[in-house]
Amino acid sequence: MTTEYNENVRQEYNEDQIQVLEGLNAVRKRPGMYIGDTYENGLHHLVWEIVDNSIDEHLAGRCEAITVFIHKDNSVSVEDNGAGIPVGMHKTGRPTLEVVLTQLHAGGKFGGEKSGYKTSGGLHGVGSSVVNALSSRMTAIVKRDGKLHRMEFEKGNVTKEIEVIGTCAPEETGTTIHFKPDGEIFGMFTEYQYNRIFKRMQESAFLNKGLLIRLVDERQINEETNEPVEATLLYERGIEQYVEFLNEGKELIYDDVLSFEGEKDGISVEVAFQYHNGGENDGVKSFVNNIKTPEGGTHQAGFESALLSTFKEYITLNKLLKPSQEIEKKDILVGLTAIVSAKIVEEKLQFEGQTKSKLGTKEARGIILSIVSERLMRFLEKNPDDAEILLSKIIQSYNIRMAAKKARELEKSKNSVLNGRKKPEKFKDCLVKDIHDPRREVYFVEGDSAGGSAKSARDKFVQAIMPLKGKIFNIEKAKIEKVLKNDEIKHIINIIGTGILDEFDYEKLQYQKVIIMTDADVDGEHIALLMLTFFYRYMRPLVEKGHIYMARPPLYKYEVGKKVDYYYSDEELDERVSEFPHEKATVQRYKGLGEMNPEQLWETTMDPEQRTLFQMSIDDAEEVEKVFVEFMGENAQPRREFLEKYGHQAEIDA
Repeated sequence: MTTEYNENVRQEYNEDQIQVLEGLNAVRKRPGMYIGDTYENGLHHLVWEIVDNSIDEHLAGRCEAITVFIHKDNSVSVEDNGAGIPVGMHKTGRPTLEVVLTQLHAGGKFGGEKSGYKTSGGLHGVGSSVVNALSSRMTAIVKRDGKLHRMEFEKGNVTKEIEVIGTCAPEETGTTIHFKPDGEIFGMFTEYQYNRIFKRMQESAFLNKGLLIRLVDERQINEETNEPVEATLLYERGIEQYVEFLNEGKELIYDDVLSFEGEKDGISVEVAFQYHNGGENDGVKSFVNNIKTPEGGTHQAGFESALLSTFKEYITLNKLLKPSQEIEKKDILVGLTAIVSAKIVEEKLQFEGQTKSKLGTKEARGIILSIVSERLMRFLEKNPDDAEILLSKIIQSYNIRMAAKKARELEKSKNSVLNGRKKPEKFKDCLVKDIHDPRREVYFVEGDSAGGSAKSARDKFVQAIMPLKGKIFNIEKAKIEKVLKNDEIKHIINIIGTGILDEFDYEKLQYQKVIIMTDADVDGEHIALLMLTFFYRYMRPLVEKGHIYMARPPLYKYEVGKKVDYYYSDEELDERVSEFPHEKATVQRYKGLGEMNPEQLWETTMDPEQRTLFQMSIDDAEEVEKVFVEFMGENAQPRREFLEKYGHQAEIDA
C-alpha cells in the first residue's frame, strides 16, 4: 500500500498533540492494557485484583479469612482480616492509603526482602489503583491501631479525605474495599456472574490451605433460609482436595492423592497428583503465586521431568520393562490429574510474555525437579505395592501407545484412510482446494437421507459433505486401539487431515469450519455429543481454536399462503401464534433433516448469509471435563441422577 505525502498533515502534528496522561487517566484511556478488555473478562478481573491483594496478605501470614460480597447493584465488597493498608502519612505528603489506591506501581511488593510481602500475585502493585480508576466509586475501610479509617473515591479521584469513623478492638485489623464498576468503561457488561466468581474463589481456597473464603450474593435469596445465597470455602488439605475434586466421577487407579512439598533458594513448591483410568493427557494444572499458568512453564516442566525420570529409574531398577522398551513423557501424562503450585520470591519471578500464562524463572525447573524426584523415589521405595499399582498404569499407557503406533503403521502400509490417500465413497469434497481458504468447510451430517439433501443443497465450491451412519463410537468408554478400528471415526480423521492425539498436526487442517449437523431431537443431540467428545479427546486444538461448530436446523415450517417462515424452538413458534392468533397457517414439525428438501435445507441451515452456527469453545476446562466424564463415561449414575432431577423439564416428542 502506498501512502500519499501531504505537507498540510505533516504540519498538523505538533507540540499541542502530545498528551501526558496524569495519574490514573492512562488507565481510563486504555483500560485494555491493564485488565485485558472491557467486557465480561475485564469486569471480573477487577474482583480478582482486589481478592489477590487479600490473598497476598494470607501468603504473608497475616490473613485467615476473606469475604466477597456481590451487592444488589452489582457493586462488590472484598473484606479481609489482614494487617490493613497503612493509613499514616507517606513520604510523598499524602496518606499512604491514598497513595496505594491512586498511584500506579505503588505498594508493598517492590522492596525485595524489605518489602511487606515475600511472594505476591496480582498486577505487581498496580491492581488496586487500576480497579479504582475503572470504578464509578470506591470506598476503602481500614481497621488499624484500634480505629476504623474510611476514604472515598470516584473514577480514581479522592472525593472524601481519610477520616476516623469509629473504633475497634486493638487486635482487630483488616481492609474492606467496596467498588462499583464504571458503566462508562464497561457499557452493558456490568453484571457479575455468581458461578464465575464462585469457581475462582474455590480455586483460590484450594491453592491456599487453611484460608477461609466466603462468597455472598445479595442478588439471590436462598428459599430455605430466606437469606442471601452464600458459600463457604475452606480446604485444610489444599491442593490434595483440589485433585480429589477434579477426579470426582472418574475410575481411580490409586485411591490416595500423592503430595509433596519443599523449598530451596526462595522457590517453594507443592504438588499433588493422582492417576485415573481415563485416556486424556492434559490433566496438569500449574500456578505461580496463585496465578494460573495455562501454558505451563519451568515449574510444570520440572514436575513432569521429575515424574518421567523417577518412574524410568524405578522401572529400570526393578526390570519392569525390557531394556529396549522405554517410556516417554506422554506415557506418564495419560490419566494424570495434577496440581503444581509454586511460590517464588518477587526478585526471581519472571514470566514469558505479558499475559503471565507461562513461567520463565529458569531456576524453578531444576529446584522443583530435585524436590519432587527425591520425595517420589522415597515413596516408591517405601511402598512397593503402591508403586506397582502406579507403574502398571504407566506401563499400560506405554503398551497402548506402542499398539496404536503399530496399528497406524499397518494401516499406512495398506494405503488406508488414516493416511489420507483414500477418501470414503460417500464423501463429497468442495472444489476450492486451498486448505487455508477461510470459506472451506465440511459438514458431518446425520444419516444418508439428510446427507443426500445436503449434497444437493450445498455450495459445492466451498462446502464438503460427509454423511454419517447412525451414532458414532462413544470414545469415552473405549481404548484407543478399538477407537481406531471404527470406520466412521477413521473417515472423520481422514477428512479433517490433522491426525490425532500426540500426532496431531494443526498445519494439516483441511477445513476452517468443521460443522456437526444433526436432527433437532434427542437422538440428534446424542450424536452431536458423541462427536464433540471425539473432537475434545482426540483433536482438542480444533475446539480450543474455534473450528468446531454446531448447525441449528429449524423445528418448524410456518406457512401462510405463499409466505414461509422457519422457527427454531417452541418458544419462537408460540410467540408467533400469540402475536397472530387468527392467522390461518400450515405448521409442519420437522422430524429430521431428511424431511427438508435441498432448497429448505440450504436456506435454513447451510446458507452462510442466513444460517445460525454455534461455535464450540472451552471457557471452563474443569467444567467441560466433568461434563464429558459424567455424561459419556462408564458410570451411568450421574446421567440417571441428572434425568431424575431435570427430566420433567424435557420435552417428549412422540
